[in-house]
Amino acid sequence: MRLLTWLPGRLLGAAVVLIGASVLIFTAVRLLPGDYAQIVLGPLASAQEREALRTEFGFDHTVGEQYLLWLGQAVTGNVGRSLASGEPVAGELAARLPVTALLTAMAVVWTVVIGVPLGVLAGTRTGTARSTAAGRLVSSLGISVPDYVLAAIVVFALSSLPLGLSVGAVGSPAQDLGGTIVALLPPSLVLAVFAIAATARATRDSVLNVLVEPHVSAAVARGETRLFIITHHVLRNAAVPVLTLTGTITAMLLGGAVIVESVFDISGVGSYLVQGLGRRDYPVIQTCVLLATTVFVLMSLIVDIATGLLDPRVAVSGRNR
Repeated sequence: MRLLTWLPGRLLGAAVVLIGASVLIFTAVRLLPGDYAQIVLGPLASAQEREALRTEFGFDHTVGEQYLLWLGQAVTGNVGRSLASGEPVAGELAARLPVTALLTAMAVVWTVVIGVPLGVLAGTRTGTARSTAAGRLVSSLGISVPDYVLAAIVVFALSSLPLGLSVGAVGSPAQDLGGTIVALLPPSLVLAVFAIAATARATRDSVLNVLVEPHVSAAVARGETRLFIITHHVLRNAAVPVLTLTGTITAMLLGGAVIVESVFDISGVGSYLVQGLGRRDYPVIQTCVLLATTVFVLMSLIVDIATGLLDPRVAVSGRNR
């Protein structure tokens, strides 16, 4: 019941954030250097030709008028047509979204399956100073190495070594789900490296903080086994900050897919956004960025709900604010 009284405020806040984000995105896209007329017509076009093209696509209106026209259509599901192809952006995006969604989902699975156990292991086992330093070094490398550097190394390895995997051979998940998963294994791992390192470090810190709590000391004094203490007393209390980080990382992975898809030649939302940026295809850019923003807001909302279920004190404090 507490969650039901707290949830409407979160939903309203999410709606306000999305509206504000749409205004910022719509305005920022049109502040990019070089407009669509300059990109399409080139530097030799006359001012009259450029003005005619701007009028044809409605760019002669003020940004506020353009936004209101776009918003009125967007609420009905019509986010506009691509200036380059003339096709509805929603249709082109829908064709590319399954690959990006699967890539992101696989990266999230790698993050949880590898990052969380590593963090729990690091937090519950006190090793030597050398092993601790090695763990910190690996974690720091995972966080600091850029995606595009690691992706380029993996692409070079796949192209040079007979590993049975190829670059760019990613089909449609609806037609060949198994083959698509196999093809997405290398890029999903590259995409997840930062997330794995960050999650492992956050899990370790959270576990260490819980281990010094009085209720854990009491469980040890009662003679409970180490495994029981970890599973029943440590993990649930350490899960809240890790869950929050995982939700943030999930939205971040969708943004990281832009680089990974471009390097691995994957026809997804990320490569679609890169193409739109190169062409100054405003409807494509603003729709892709708004999609990423929506995912971030939804993941934040889901994390808030899950956190409230794991720790009712969060829901009570959120309601009282």
